[in-house]
Amino acid sequence: MNVLELAVADSKYIAPDIREIVLRRISAGQQEVLPSYIPGSHIVIECGGRANAYSLTGSGDSPEEYRISVQLRPDGRGGSSAVHRFRHGERVKVSGPRSAFPPVATARRHLLIAGGIGITPILSHLRAAAAWGREAELLYSFRPGHAAHLEDIRALCGSSPSLFLMEFTERKAFRTGLAEALRRQPLGTHLHVCGPLGFMDSVIAEARSACWPESRLHLEAFGAADLDPGKPFTAHLARTGRSVDVPSGTSLLEALENSGVPVPNLCRQGVCGECRIPVSKGRPEHRDLYLSESDKAANTTIMCCVSRSHEPHLELEL
Repeated sequence: MNVLELAVADSKYIAPDIREIVLRRISAGQQEVLPSYIPGSHIVIECGGRANAYSLTGSGDSPEEYRISVQLRPDGRGGSSAVHRFRHGERVKVSGPRSAFPPVATARRHLLIAGGIGITPILSHLRAAAAWGREAELLYSFRPGHAAHLEDIRALCGSSPSLFLMEFTERKAFRTGLAEALRRQPLGTHLHVCGPLGFMDSVIAEARSACWPESRLHLEAFGAADLDPGKPFTAHLARTGRSVDVPSGTSLLEALENSGVPVPNLCRQGVCGECRIPVSKGRPEHRDLYLSESDKAANTTIMCCVSRSHEPHLELEL
C-alpha cells in the first residue's frame, strides 16, 4: 500500500457541519505535485485510531493538493470528529488515491446525482467533465443552508455550456425532477449517484423503472450500512490447514486478527478494497461496497472486514 505523509495546509467550514480540509506535501519549502487520480477517487486517512475513506473533490489532474470535505457525525465511529479537530500544519498519513467510482470515458452524456455530502465525489466528476468538455447534468438535493460546495458548482456550471445544474431542497420536487431527467437523457448516458443509502436506493429503483440498463447505473457509498450480526461460520485457511471460528457479531477480519492471522486493511467499512482475500471454496455473503456485481457473482474473493459466509464453512487462500 502506498502511504503518503501530508500536512494540513488549510481548512474551513463550507456548511454548518461540513469542514473542507486541504492536504499538501511540503519538501524544502516547495509545494510538490501529488499522485494524480481518477475522478471519483478517495483516500483513506488514519485518524482517531481508525482509518476512514474520504472522497477527493478535485479533477485529479496533476494535483498539488488533496481536498476532502467531511461531515461531522457525532454518532459515528469517531473518524469525522478527529478530522474536524485537525490543526493547521498537522501531519497525517493517507493512502494513495483509489477509485471504485470512475466516470465512463465512452459515455455520451453524464447524469450526476448527489444527496447531501454525497456531492463530494460527484463534484470531482463534474470538474473532470468541465476540463474535458464533456456534457454533464447534475441533480443536487440538499437541506436548505447545508449544501456543500454550492457556490463552486454554480460557478462551474455557469462558466461551461456543457454543464447543467438542477438544485432541490424538497423531496417531492426532487422526485419529479429525477423522473423527468431520467426520461430526457439520450441513449448512451451513464448515471452516477452518491448519497445516503436510502437516497441511492430510491434513485437506482427509479432508473430501473425507467428501463435504464444496469450497465449504465453506478453508485458510490461511504460505508456499509448497519449490518445484522450474521450467522456463525468457520473459515478454513487452505495454505496453513488452520480453522478459524467466526462467531455471530464478529467480522471475519476480527476473527482472523484475534487468531494471529494478519490481514492488510484500512477502512474496515467495505469501501477501500484493502482487505481482499481469495476464496477457494464456499459461497461468500458479500456485504461490501467495493466489488463489482460480476466479482461478487464469481465468488472467488471476499472483503473480510464486512462480508461473511452463506454456508457453515468457507475456505480461504491463506
